[in-house]
Amino acid sequence: MAEAGPQYLALPSGLLELCALLGAPRDSLRGPEQVAQKKGVKSPSSLDPEVLSVFVPPFVTKEDSQPAGVNCVTLGGVCVASEPKEDCVHFLVLTDVCGNRTYGVVAQYYRPLHDEYCFYNGKMRWEASGLGRSAAGCFVPFAVCVVSRFPYYNALKDCLSCLLTHLKICKDFEVDNHIKDFAAKLSLIPSPPPGPLHLVLNMKPLQIVFPSRADPESPLIDLDLHLPLLRFRPEKVLQILTCLLTEQHVVFFSSSWALLTLVAECFMAYLHPLQWQHTFVPILSRQMLDFVMAPTSFLMGCHLDHFEEVSKEADGLILINIDTGSITYSNDEDVDVPDIPLLAAQTFIQRVQSLQMHRELDLAHLCASTDLNEGRACRRAWQQRLNCQIQQITLQLLVCIFRGVKNHLNYEHRVFNSEEFLKTRAPGDQQFYKQVLDTYMFHAFLKARLSRRMDAFAQMDLCTQSEEDRIDGMLLSPRRPTVEKMASRKPSAPHGAHRRMVVSMPNLQDIAVPELPPRNSSLRKMRTEDCGGSHTVLDVPPKLTYTFKIPEIHFPLVGQCVQAFHADCVAQLSKAMDSLAPENSVLLARYFYLRGLVQLMQGQLLGALLDFQSLYKTDVRIFPADLVQRTVKSLSAPERAQAERTPELRRLISEVVDKPEDAPKADDRVKNFELPKKHMQLDDFVKRVQESGIVKDAGIIHRLFEALTVGHQKQIDPETFKDFYNCWKEAEAEAQGVNLPFSVTEQLDKNECVYKLSSSVKTNRGVGKIAMTQKRLFLLTEGRPGYVEISTFRNIEEVRNTTVAFLLLRIPTLKIKVLSKKEVFEANLKTECDLWHLMVKEMWAGKKLADDHKDPQYVQQALTHVLLMDAVVGALQSPGAIYAASKLSYFDKMKNEMPMAVPKTTSETLKHKINPSAGETFPRAIDVLLYTPGHLDPAEKVEDAHPKLWCALNEGKVVVFDASSWTVHQHCFKVGTSKLNCMVMAEQTQVWVGSEDSVIYIINVHSMSCNKQLTDHRSSVTGLVVQDRAQAPSTVYSCSADGTVLAWNASSLQVTSRFQLPGDGLSAIRLHGGRLWCCTGNSIVVVTTAGFLHQELKIGENFKEISTSFLGFQLMPEQEQLWAACAGYDDIYVWSLQDLAQPPQRIHLQDCSRIHCMIQVKKQQIWVGGTGLSQGRSKGKIYVIDAERKTVEKELAAHTDTVNTLCSAEDRYVLSGSGRDEGKIAIWKVE
Repeated sequence: MAEAGPQYLALPSGLLELCALLGAPRDSLRGPEQVAQKKGVKSPSSLDPEVLSVFVPPFVTKEDSQPAGVNCVTLGGVCVASEPKEDCVHFLVLTDVCGNRTYGVVAQYYRPLHDEYCFYNGKMRWEASGLGRSAAGCFVPFAVCVVSRFPYYNALKDCLSCLLTHLKICKDFEVDNHIKDFAAKLSLIPSPPPGPLHLVLNMKPLQIVFPSRADPESPLIDLDLHLPLLRFRPEKVLQILTCLLTEQHVVFFSSSWALLTLVAECFMAYLHPLQWQHTFVPILSRQMLDFVMAPTSFLMGCHLDHFEEVSKEADGLILINIDTGSITYSNDEDVDVPDIPLLAAQTFIQRVQSLQMHRELDLAHLCASTDLNEGRACRRAWQQRLNCQIQQITLQLLVCIFRGVKNHLNYEHRVFNSEEFLKTRAPGDQQFYKQVLDTYMFHAFLKARLSRRMDAFAQMDLCTQSEEDRIDGMLLSPRRPTVEKMASRKPSAPHGAHRRMVVSMPNLQDIAVPELPPRNSSLRKMRTEDCGGSHTVLDVPPKLTYTFKIPEIHFPLVGQCVQAFHADCVAQLSKAMDSLAPENSVLLARYFYLRGLVQLMQGQLLGALLDFQSLYKTDVRIFPADLVQRTVKSLSAPERAQAERTPELRRLISEVVDKPEDAPKADDRVKNFELPKKHMQLDDFVKRVQESGIVKDAGIIHRLFEALTVGHQKQIDPETFKDFYNCWKEAEAEAQGVNLPFSVTEQLDKNECVYKLSSSVKTNRGVGKIAMTQKRLFLLTEGRPGYVEISTFRNIEEVRNTTVAFLLLRIPTLKIKVLSKKEVFEANLKTECDLWHLMVKEMWAGKKLADDHKDPQYVQQALTHVLLMDAVVGALQSPGAIYAASKLSYFDKMKNEMPMAVPKTTSETLKHKINPSAGETFPRAIDVLLYTPGHLDPAEKVEDAHPKLWCALNEGKVVVFDASSWTVHQHCFKVGTSKLNCMVMAEQTQVWVGSEDSVIYIINVHSMSCNKQLTDHRSSVTGLVVQDRAQAPSTVYSCSADGTVLAWNASSLQVTSRFQLPGDGLSAIRLHGGRLWCCTGNSIVVVTTAGFLHQELKIGENFKEISTSFLGFQLMPEQEQLWAACAGYDDIYVWSLQDLAQPPQRIHLQDCSRIHCMIQVKKQQIWVGGTGLSQGRSKGKIYVIDAERKTVEKELAAHTDTVNTLCSAEDRYVLSGSGRDEGKIAIWKVE
């Protein structure tokens, strides 16, 4: 099949799309001038304007080609004035039928009218033809309009200001040439890529700065964001934001055309990352006023002259007067604008009031600047800092309003439980949230949250969340208020009067068994932490920015001049890149981007593709994939052949052009949680429970299904599910309402939560309520508030369910025997006794397992079982309810049926266990672990300088733990979608990750982002090793399964050398004695760093009886030994590095069925991880071998699945990661 020919390459446009000169028709100017010469008319006359000239790259005049969409949309007639007026500017936002926006900046100026064809002759108006002042009093307005794809309001305004200084002194026949040269200059300037690099253009007399957007997700800000704050009080700003968030019909009014667009755009920036989804027309001309009758939501702007007309003609409008800072409604009955949440509003107002918006106060102590451009640079820096503060304040406002949303999302099934979210909002805020939740804007916001997009909102949320919230994200059990949070609550009489189960000391006897309230009553308190602890502006300094000065553009603009300009750009960019420090990859990526664009404009397609290939490795976020794809398709046959011969370009082409078609776009719809309406089998039930947010773990949900279907067909009807759901939510609400007095909270740990309260019962320690936390049972005594310790779960010796005689009755009683206490605790729990018996035994068993396995997740899981038991009993309300709930006594049954003690050696060596898959629906295999020590780097915050544990899960997911506390430092983020094989730290700032998809991903340890990808390998990357050097940048060696070994400069990310080993199956690489040791399966090859063979250990020479291969190896430099494991053998083999030809020593691993990994610890230990038998069952096992004596010192078995990976933490601890059946990390003490 013949290949398609090269396609035409449409180059990206520069800063300018179009430039036009507008004014009155020349023929219509005869009359006014004649009148002026004869009578000296003073009153202005109105003329119909037209487009006099249009300049569109490549600068075709309007007679040759009138571009579609270039219309003379006027804001009024062209008025001939009797007196000169000041030049003025206004701004336009133009939207096409597809919703694409372009931005216009219009500069209007007046010139004296002298004769029919001469409007600019360079002379004073009364000198033109010897006319006196009275005879020549006619001034005609003209306007220059610049249209761009980018909202460069300030920059284009400055450019036009410079143009006007030239137009005012030129002759009439020179006007078009000046405007054409101006337009040509702007059209040659490429738009700067997102990031810290701004472009500077010399327009004489001003240096014009074209800023870039901060990142690909952020809007381009080139305006003064404090303008609305100068016109509106903070309360009014909040009111306007509410109107936008609830998608009202909003109309701005001002006597200044410029302010209409600028203020509207400021409010759009305030909403980021939320986006206005509806009509946006900041300026309506008189002919377009009927647009305000539109039935859909919109934001429009009108001149203040039309205020009365608009307010009378349309109903339901929010009328905002920018000039007076007032807000009115066109019909009060039709407009319902709720108040923004109170706490968010108060915090916002205080932060705005602390802003320093008057630059004069900052300049009071400074001398006046005598350099125009220096003064402008200082003003720009001040504005940038203020803009940054305002963006932080508005972003904090949005986070304060919507932070709680994430607690009611189910990511797996893309469900939002709006009903439960609303219950957590304060009563006064309900109306606001009800309206916002129905908007298109909020729906798009939900899509971004469910897609786990790390936009500005997510980053601010992560940055400002409390330590408790961070820990909560890793808990299996439902969230409850901690003792610390209870202590921080401020008493509120109105709220307290309506809460159930609130322990309001000292009136404990007033507490009765609660009645179920209506489902729509709010029982939860809005969290004050959502808005952060400070009401002052966050001290966030603006990010460091750089500038690149665009070379001078020489005229006339013929082909040679354009080529010379492009050549100058490439030369200056190359010079800037050469002088750049290698570690400044952020700036280097922007230079690659710009040089690639300029080379495309030159027609140097292969050079441009090489730059884009370098950009792909340096910062993939700004990689222009679509442009590169179109460039490749436009290559001629010889160019394509040359590209295929270049290894870097061949890989780039395969990545962006030749890769298979993308899979169909995943369904990104957001579903609102609804109770089921039909019977559910097991799979559907699992999905429904996960959607509800009750439990995510599929194993627990399976047990819940068994409990709810005891004695019935294995399906659940909608009524049963509804009853269970309601009982769960009511119990949750009751726990949220518990408020303990100080005399009780001081006895508890600050992170303890009350999960269950009994009704008031009689005990042998007094009358009160039994309370259960994740750690203990205690009695909340009635009358005088008091705390009576019953027992911690660790100290329980026995739990019995019995009865005691009272007159003729037998009262069910719970008895708890505690270690080291003679007296048995007794509580007459009556109808609650059986349930409490189950719950206490399950918590007791969970605590014992947690202590034995050093894994606190067992307690969390036991808590979940206990709360589900409570909900099951409440839902079933039948004699068999307790038996059904017993199906959830998972750990209690495990303790009774399989009482297997953890081996003593394992228990003594094991320190802790953590679960990187917590919060997921099922465990994930741990493929690689990497420990990185803490470094006090100037680029890091102190809390970020802690040691970290990097955990690679399946499907390219990475979780980062703070190794000083074993808490999550960074929740799961993606590096590709394939299995990850290896990780290594380079330069103390980068973590390199080798993937099954043949890509090396580089994570920045400061920003926790992965923006660099190395794509030079053609097969799965299987090994990475770093060669540190004292002075020069480190060298990283990588190997792939096809036998390729690459050497990388860790700073420049360039390949410094490469070589190919024969055969396939290269699985590991080590560095020792300046040589590389490579495991190829059939042999271990020793080569120089240049790839020359030095030694080879062939497996066939040592294992002739059966076919095998090397699984892995470890070098012991101190002992001059090589340790290796072989497939099908339960032994470790040890060779002397002095003579690999000698037969190896063998170390037998008892009950080992497979070896997966091995590492050296200290200088005399080898730890081997794999699978083996322990207590008669197949488990993950670790063998600790003394390297000197060649004996197994310890056998450790704490994983239920195979040990996939091992890593050492400074030789003090060893960390092991298990397979997908368990998916946990064990932390072992090294002796």
